Amino acid sequence: QVQFMESGGGLVQPGGSLRLSCPVSRGIFTSYPMAWYRQAPGKQRESVASISLTGVTNYADSVTGRFTIPRDSATNTMYLQMNSLEPENTAIYYCNLQGGLMCWGQGTRVTVSS
Repeated sequence: QVQFMESGGGLVQPGGSLRLSCPVSRGIFTSYPMAWYRQAPGKQRESVASISLTGVTNYADSVTGRFTIPRDSATNTMYLQMNSLEPENTAIYYCNLQGGLMCWGQGTRVTVSS
């Protein structure tokens, strides 16, 4: 059973940056489009960004221009680079296949606060 192990979250001031990591198996990395999701307190989980096998990316309107979703094929790791963070970005962030098709991991908590 695939288990996602997100990391890189933490406490950051507004305007700061964080880089989240999601290492996966080679099979997952080369076979499935993937995505980042988040769940803010009191809200439903939502898609933040996704990347296809060919590297085509899509972003939620609220993060476009501030977040990117790079990948490293040498380490089979997907990242979420988050810049110009806002308090509204406070959430637990998860990685999964696009569509959330596999079991969810624990996520990594991001808190944006001064």
